[in-house]
Amino acid sequence: MTLDDLRVFVAVCRAGSLSAVARDLGCTQSAVSQHVRRLERETGTALVERQPRGVVPTQAGRILEAAAAEGISGLDLAVRQLRDLVDGHSGYVRVATGATTVRHFMSDAVVTFRRRHPRVSLEFRTVSSGRGSFDALADGTLDLAWITLGPPVRGIEQRAVAELPWVLAVPADDPLAERASAAAGDLTDIRLIRLPPNSASAAHLEAACAESGVRFTYDTSVADWDTALLLAELGVGRAVVPALPGLPVPAGGRLRLIPLPGLRPLPVGWAVRRWDALSPPARAFADIVENARARAA
Repeated sequence: MTLDDLRVFVAVCRAGSLSAVARDLGCTQSAVSQHVRRLERETGTALVERQPRGVVPTQAGRILEAAAAEGISGLDLAVRQLRDLVDGHSGYVRVATGATTVRHFMSDAVVTFRRRHPRVSLEFRTVSSGRGSFDALADGTLDLAWITLGPPVRGIEQRAVAELPWVLAVPADDPLAERASAAAGDLTDIRLIRLPPNSASAAHLEAACAESGVRFTYDTSVADWDTALLLAELGVGRAVVPALPGLPVPAGGRLRLIPLPGLRPLPVGWAVRRWDALSPPARAFADIVENARARAA
């Protein structure tokens, strides 16, 4: 039983496919199968069940996957910490976030971090869901994730950085454009641009509206807040979005942002596996982002 065997086995359990893991690793499916079979010989039990469209771990396989993932994560963490002990200014910081977050929350922090830590590799990765970010944090492939904060997640620590009030974005010639503020109830009969329905921010908005007894209707969907703002500016529709840093209220030009003070703000911040186990560069980046946000508030 080798560390490579365990790494491949964990990847197979998560992907549910031998061929997908083989593609990711740049090897043959037969080589991936050999890793799994070697573990099955040593444990004396079947660890995966072959199905017509992939594989799933058996009960024994789930036990080994959980233990292996925890052990691999711990080893990866130890290796990073050892590297930091040898050279505290090198290494890497891997952050799950999107372009909108970098633009509105981290642009100044990235410049400051790069000036202070020129030899540290800063990697931004797009993860399709909060669950995906949590899995990547747990297995050590990410250091930090910028998320919409939610209920506690086992094995993950969350830290609030900001609470973003909601605003209604409309074009300057919209009948609502001159309002100083609006209530959620004012939007009952208005069709809006929809945020991704599976996103945590959209779920938070739906919950905040439900608290006010309001259900929005939608006619357009977008993948991020900046696209929603652009479409509202172009007059394609109206959008309810968080008041992102750097966006004045009301906005200038062809866009107007109308505060919606009755809706519960959107909490955003960091998720990590363990704060006390972060590498020095990762901790420094998280702190710089938080400090930049505090100065801007």
